[in-house]
Amino acid sequence: MAKYYSIAIDGPAGAGKSTIAKRLAKEMGFVYVDTGAIYRTVAYFLDLLGVSPKDVDGVERYIDELTIGIEYDEDGTQHMIMNGMDVSGEIRTQDIAQKASLVSAHAVVREVLLDMQRDVAKSHNVIMDGRDIGSVVLPDADVKIFLTADPEVRAKRRYDELIAKGQKAELGKILQEVKQRDHQDTHRPIAPLKMCRDSVKVDTSAMDIETVVTAIRNVVKEKTGL
Repeated sequence: MAKYYSIAIDGPAGAGKSTIAKRLAKEMGFVYVDTGAIYRTVAYFLDLLGVSPKDVDGVERYIDELTIGIEYDEDGTQHMIMNGMDVSGEIRTQDIAQKASLVSAHAVVREVLLDMQRDVAKSHNVIMDGRDIGSVVLPDADVKIFLTADPEVRAKRRYDELIAKGQKAELGKILQEVKQRDHQDTHRPIAPLKMCRDSVKVDTSAMDIETVVTAIRNVVKEKTGL
């Protein structure tokens, strides 16, 4: 039976997890799994139905009507398929990000998505990022990275990203949202964001993308020989 490797990258919103994970996956020929996008898809589905992410009964009532698929194009970009529709663009708003954080706190949602995430890792070499990958989803991952950065740095990155897209943005408001998201993610009763004892912490506050990728690549090589 083939040995498949798994790399778990956890950390708060805006630390650069997706950007770094995509780069590493491309370099190593691994499948990149953006678990945040999966929870965003759930949040978007509920939002379309007018169900509040805090409405436990509503979430439990409608979650079985949702079918989520993950597809990859030729360059490895992950696409989220919601009940047959590609919603990869629609889920990338700050509003849906906030609602995804609330939705992810529901046990029924995590139970539905847990097997989906683990099944990918059973049949592929994966780099998976999220909040609880190393602690819950893939506790036996070959490499665990905790990627973080100061809230102010993460807020500025998000601000620059929105401005570059031609969208209006307020740095102070984004910083407030980042801190609120951090509080939600670290204080939820189910699978909160935390650094595992066997994780390697990488603070990206003063690092560019190339430096971060190199640092994590060295950790992977040291732990796996890959």
